[in-house]
Amino acid sequence: MVTWIAVTGLAASMAWAASVVPPVPLEWGAGPLTVDALPRVTYVAHRGGAREVPENSMSGLMATYARGTAQVLDFDTRLLRDGTVVVMHDETLNRTTYLGGAVRGLDRREWQGVRLRPRAALPGSWRSERPPTVAEVLDRFGGRIVLTLEAKDPRSVGPLARLIRARGLARSVFVNSNDPEVARRVHGLGLLSQLWRSARQLRTDRPERWRSYVDLLDVDHRARDQDLLRAVRSGIPRVWAHTVLTSAQRDRALALGCDGIITDAPGRLARAAQRGARPWRA
Repeated sequence: MVTWIAVTGLAASMAWAASVVPPVPLEWGAGPLTVDALPRVTYVAHRGGAREVPENSMSGLMATYARGTAQVLDFDTRLLRDGTVVVMHDETLNRTTYLGGAVRGLDRREWQGVRLRPRAALPGSWRSERPPTVAEVLDRFGGRIVLTLEAKDPRSVGPLARLIRARGLARSVFVNSNDPEVARRVHGLGLLSQLWRSARQLRTDRPERWRSYVDLLDVDHRARDQDLLRAVRSGIPRVWAHTVLTSAQRDRALALGCDGIITDAPGRLARAAQRGARPWRA
């Protein structure tokens, strides 16, 4: 059952975001953009860049893509009761929409009535909009920029694999989980597996055990130096640090060998880099 919450003070429409025409990437003529095109240090817009745009929204993803401050767009996924995979972080609608209740209680038709509630603290003006389905995001951005999606529900791995493979995006999309067994399953389906770990988990993790099936290790930047170094030296091809908000956090992660920065504020970090942020020193 979905509980209605009163709608007050809708943000003004951000019409320009809806009309943005994404630039054509260099690889586009040769086929979809893949992970092979990522730079030595990669910037990832977490939930689309949740400190700068409405999280997990189509307009937010479009704006971040158009700004060009991240090479990867990240979003979260959940499963509706009819098997439709949608873009949403929480189990419930309460925090980010004008509705309440469990996401899994809706079907695709009911999903059409959900409207996101942009945070008042966000810069700029944003309209209320329906959160997208995963298929819509893949159709909009697939092959134009690398994507990472977190499978909040392990049961969604099969449907996600079908959506990704049907579009020829197996080398363009990372599927993320906190569970090594889910990562193993993702790898077995021929997809790129991403495994995220908290600072607490990294204290006892032995990441080298996962190198045969984890393509990307997503580590908490708050972990101890020795834990981040162990991750970097594990043999896993990519190690990216989350969720980074400041230049100092970024510089420490890079100095310890991480080759990717997952951030809610890709624009802010890009501006700091252009100004020449001071390097972190141990």
